Amino acid sequence: MTVALAILDNFWVFLVIKLLAVVLVLLGFSLAIIYAELKIMAHMQARIGPYFAGGRFGWAQPFADALKFLQKEDLVPDEADSPVFRLAPAVSLMSTVAVFVIVPFSPTLIARDLDVGIFYALAVSSIGTLGVLMAGWSSANKYSLMGGLRAAAQLIAYELPMVLAVAAVVVQAGTMSMVGIVEAQGGTALFTIPGTDIGLPFVMVGQIVAFGIFMTAALAELSRIPFDMPIAESELVFGYLTEYSGIRFTMFFLAEYAGMFSMAALATTLFLGGWYLPGLDPTIFGPFVMMGKVSLLVFVMIWVRVTWPRLREDQLQSFAWKWLIPVSLANIMVTAVLKVVL
Repeated sequence: MTVALAILDNFWVFLVIKLLAVVLVLLGFSLAIIYAELKIMAHMQARIGPYFAGGRFGWAQPFADALKFLQKEDLVPDEADSPVFRLAPAVSLMSTVAVFVIVPFSPTLIARDLDVGIFYALAVSSIGTLGVLMAGWSSANKYSLMGGLRAAAQLIAYELPMVLAVAAVVVQAGTMSMVGIVEAQGGTALFTIPGTDIGLPFVMVGQIVAFGIFMTAALAELSRIPFDMPIAESELVFGYLTEYSGIRFTMFFLAEYAGMFSMAALATTLFLGGWYLPGLDPTIFGPFVMMGKVSLLVFVMIWVRVTWPRLREDQLQSFAWKWLIPVSLANIMVTAVLKVVL
């Protein structure tokens, strides 16, 4: 018993345990998102398979897709840069896992609360695009290369408005700590309902514009419809994924859905009050509140995919540079002025 407690007191051992827990939760929720997307798209677009595969609830459809991917041969093109080609899927998946190191699910349920937590989250989330570029460049395929270049263009165009939207939240909260940002909307809220001690999330007190910008940029970072030009099958076969098969394609597939989870968790923390809900003990109910809010945002992402058409490349660039970035800068200016005045 003494030896076990001594091992748990070791910082690195405890950190590894936390990271393993993060990976298990992330992969489990990613599978749930895949199933939810199949069911939601089936209802919205009258797709027959996910209705009946395996029974009434279509539970077997995700397993059928997984079996399909796993039984495919893992091929590497003759002219490809093999080490880079093989490493790219892991890089994309690792970036998403790294984000959850600083996402708080309750005041105490967090792998590591960093003073510069949101800065860390934005930095490591960009690594996923590096994996996409590695895949496009190393495949020795012109369609893959073009998909990688389009991904780079989206990163440059939409990383800026995302960072600027987050900057406005940091200015309003007065901290870059993820726990501190949630507390600024909850227990020690900067803004409350008049006459009560009920905190208001930032989306209701000045950051509705930043929230819209962040969610739009998140879809672009994930290459989700309507921002899926890097993998536009009608133009690029399947973009940077053209030469991938088997387990490596599955890793990219999981990275997309894990990315949806991570971006929704960041948006929930920054704008929707994270684990906080009036009247509920955050230590006990915080993780459930957090997951409920994240699930709502994931549903919105799926809804957008089902209902919106793909943008052209010039429309994507114009939307980012001519609209999102100027509006983000204006939002920071207004937030800073109100922060000083109020």
